Amino acid sequence: MSKRKDDSTIETTETLAGKGKATPTRKQAEAARQRPLVAGDRKEAKRRQRERQNEYYAKQREAMETGDPRLEKYLSPRDQGPVRRFVRDYVDARWSIGELFLPLAFLILIAMMLTGRYPALAMSLTAAMYLIVLAGLLDAAVLVFFLKRRLKERFDADQIPKWTGFYAFSRAFMLRRFRMPRPQVKRGEWPHKQGK
Repeated sequence: MSKRKDDSTIETTETLAGKGKATPTRKQAEAARQRPLVAGDRKEAKRRQRERQNEYYAKQREAMETGDPRLEKYLSPRDQGPVRRFVRDYVDARWSIGELFLPLAFLILIAMMLTGRYPALAMSLTAAMYLIVLAGLLDAAVLVFFLKRRLKERFDADQIPKWTGFYAFSRAFMLRRFRMPRPQVKRGEWPHKQGK
């Protein structure tokens, strides 16, 4: 019996150290684990890294252009999550005065340059531009007010990220066709009425 016990002990020790080899010292074990900081073939390493980055950027671009929820992990952290998706759908479902601001402001600026000789007309165009800005701001404030109500109904307070109102506000001032991620709903398809 004792012979068997001794044999198993010897066998276990040999297995751990490697048969017929001494246990490596700490210095030898650390030296075996060390890897060079830079790969042996720098060009190959750079090429692989570039390929990985290009794949990631292609997925990120596809996620932004399609707005596909399956690619959400490739969106920027600002656009990720069910709350931000709800906000985007809510903003995209309505008409906003703010989205008309950029084209109207551009037209008014051109008109002001052409009517430089007529100060009264230039002043009225400037006033019109300020009215458009004010109307857009008021419309966005109403949007954020009702959006916050919908978010409180649907999500817990700790799920709603900070600056969600500003996220909706800035999206409302973009032309619909230039919004990123791309709109996933048509006008009038409210997310809170469709169970999204």
